[in-house]
Amino acid sequence: MRRFSQRSHLVTLSEINITPLLDLAFVLLIIFIITTPLLEQSISLKLPEGGRPDNPVNPRDIRTVEVTTDGRYLLNKQPISIDMLEQQLVQDFKYNENLVVYIRADEMGRNKDLYAIIDRCQRNGITRYSLRTNPVRR
Repeated sequence: MRRFSQRSHLVTLSEINITPLLDLAFVLLIIFIITTPLLEQSISLKLPEGGRPDNPVNPRDIRTVEVTTDGRYLLNKQPISIDMLEQQLVQDFKYNENLVVYIRADEMGRNKDLYAIIDRCQRNGITRYSLRTNPVRR
């Protein structure tokens, strides 16, 4: 005689083992914790010192343009050509009259790259822009 249960061997399991799912969740959490700070870093710019504190601005109204020492442009940390940058800023300005362009240019960069952004903003009626600097050290 058999001493096994009378249940059929085709009975479905009523419990799900969640241990592997928890292991996967913890691994993904660790990966995101490690990689998130790496994704949020911007390019390394040495901003000039000076300026005064900002007036409060709605963060949704801000577009940040960065200019590297070798003349590359980045819009919200994404590489972009000067023509595409102009088109994007004009499009954003059409939808948001309160647009403010933050220009972060390296202090050792070429002035012509900075002037190109200012000129294209002025040509398209974008009069609210801010040249970003580091606070003066005392």
